Amino acid sequence: MKTNQKGSSKAKEILELIGFDDISEMPIADLMVAFDIIYIEEVLNSADGKIIRGKSRTLIKVNSQIKYTERKRFVASHELGHYFLHDKLDLHNDNSKTLNWFNLEEKAKRGIQEFEANDFASELLMPEKIFRSFIEKKSFGPELISDLGKRFKTSITSVIYRILTLDIVPICVIYIFDGKVRYWRRTSDFRCWIPDITKLPPPEDSVAKEYLDADYDFLYSGSEKAQTIDKSTWFKLNDWEDDIEFLEYCVPTKKHKTIISVIWEK
Repeated sequence: MKTNQKGSSKAKEILELIGFDDISEMPIADLMVAFDIIYIEEVLNSADGKIIRGKSRTLIKVNSQIKYTERKRFVASHELGHYFLHDKLDLHNDNSKTLNWFNLEEKAKRGIQEFEANDFASELLMPEKIFRSFIEKKSFGPELISDLGKRFKTSITSVIYRILTLDIVPICVIYIFDGKVRYWRRTSDFRCWIPDITKLPPPEDSVAKEYLDADYDFLYSGSEKAQTIDKSTWFKLNDWEDDIEFLEYCVPTKKHKTIISVIWEK
């Protein structure tokens, strides 16, 4: 499905309207109050987030059972995106499938609105100008991704998606669900030939396969989070080129049976 700039453009407009370049230090509930939105965190049995548009006011709910504040901020921002972008949504629920940055199949079922709400949340929480400035002249790797998450108070997955879509560094991101590749995307300057891997399991010598075999348990920490692999592990080689070393960093989620694999040249 094709995306557009509607979500990110609206988020930039909102930031300008409230006079903030960055809301990382602002409680999300305070932002809701600024637009006369009722914000509640409570147990939601079948959803992570919900928007209920009334005749005079709008209610946004976030599941209080979500463990991490960073995740709650994203869910709330996603619902806020629906509020500003989709005025015909009177009652709408979002769950781990619709909120997933990389679950294109589920988003296609829901239409372009889920892409737009995600892009709104991405720009709102990680404004492009400041995000790019933070990365400038820093070495790419798991430590930088972690630092970005802490700086903008958002999830590692959100950070990876932001780096990918802004074309900041040459990387390839592969999304694996239930043991098979469901989606992949590379930045424009990541010049590797990727074979048809969709709906196939990860290669035997990949780090993603290690995590799959370990039932999504974390295997590496610290400086070892990025493991050395051969270029040919994921990518095809031309007849004239030698195999070279790449790095692969994986983010597994046992609950949802997903692995996000980030790959770049060493």
